[in-house]
Amino acid sequence: MPAARIRSWKTVALATSAVLVGVVLPTATAAPASATTTAYDDTYYANAIGKTGTALKSSLHTIISDQTTISYSAVWNALKVTDQDPDNSGNVKLLYSGISRSKSLNGGSTGDWNREHVWAQSHGGFGTSAGPGTDLHHVRAEDVRVNARRGNLDFDNGGSSFTDSGGSLADSNSFEPRDAVKGDVARMILYMAVRYEGDDGRPDLEPNDSVNNGSTRFHGRLSVLKTWNDEDPPDSFEERRNEIIYDRYQGNRNPFIDHPEWVEAIW
Repeated sequence: MPAARIRSWKTVALATSAVLVGVVLPTATAAPASATTTAYDDTYYANAIGKTGTALKSSLHTIISDQTTISYSAVWNALKVTDQDPDNSGNVKLLYSGISRSKSLNGGSTGDWNREHVWAQSHGGFGTSAGPGTDLHHVRAEDVRVNARRGNLDFDNGGSSFTDSGGSLADSNSFEPRDAVKGDVARMILYMAVRYEGDDGRPDLEPNDSVNNGSTRFHGRLSVLKTWNDEDPPDSFEERRNEIIYDRYQGNRNPFIDHPEWVEAIW
């Protein structure tokens, strides 16, 4: 992702913030929650605007927890809509590999695509339960073999290529997605950390700066995810997906797609 694009959204965010709060901000770190204006700020995000840190995280948790859950079987058809290839309406675009594959080839065999949990199911032990196990904000279409190669690895830089990797890399303890979706992955992981706080009978999911998190409720590596969020801002595919999930399926949004600067404001 060109550095100019990264600087662009941060510069706009900071400039807007300075106008709103009447101060000059010296750097791009810890951008306040009101930095970028979206169509939902006066309605959906009204109670979050102007907050930072734990107050912002808590407010967003309350907002996005108003959610309709779907069954794991229903995820198949939902992904055919949310992950539709913009260049071929009969296909889905696979997350890590970038392959465009027929919507009809969903299943568990080689050559099929299946349901990839970006926040690995074992990190918190939620499996395929309605809620975290079926949340479309982090469940994506992916090739069966690529999904298996990722397994429950934490995210980090480094590793080697593999069959149908599309530029993604893996090693013994981490997985690095292809450049075009690094920010997508970061925002999905951090959405999960805000949505699931352990107060509704579901696990309390949190990011940390480690790999080898295994079956704990943590997912890493936070410092790398923050960098990916900066380097790969939301694109039209990600924004369209967020709208579809909000309008047609769950009634909630991924706030970090609407406000990527809120990652720094919280973490």
